[in-house]
Amino acid sequence: QVQLVESGEGLVQAGGSLRLSCVASGNIFSTDVMGWYRQAPGKERELVATITRSGSTNFADSVQDRFTISRDNAKNTVYLQMNSLKSEDTAVYYCLAGRRVNSKAIEGYWGQGTQVTVSS
Repeated sequence: QVQLVESGEGLVQAGGSLRLSCVASGNIFSTDVMGWYRQAPGKERELVATITRSGSTNFADSVQDRFTISRDNAKNTVYLQMNSLKSEDTAVYYCLAGRRVNSKAIEGYWGQGTQVTVSS
């Protein structure tokens, strides 16, 4: 069974920090790319950050100066360190693992989502 298990949900005050983790297991065909997307109420799911096995990263403009992403390839784990959190960061965060098939698409698996709420 393929599993992407996320942890780190919570409520945090604006300006605070939170760390999310995601562990991938099972017969996932590829973990070349791992990362995070988020979806706020009434909005479409959007990129937060991704990282390849070799360490290449991609961030949304809205978070690139505040968030960092890292991974442990031996553990199939990806982390998202969120600093200087804003109320606009409130969303359900979804872990992703897979492979990039073109400049706009990643083929893979999703986690169940974890709620992050930032109070103003």
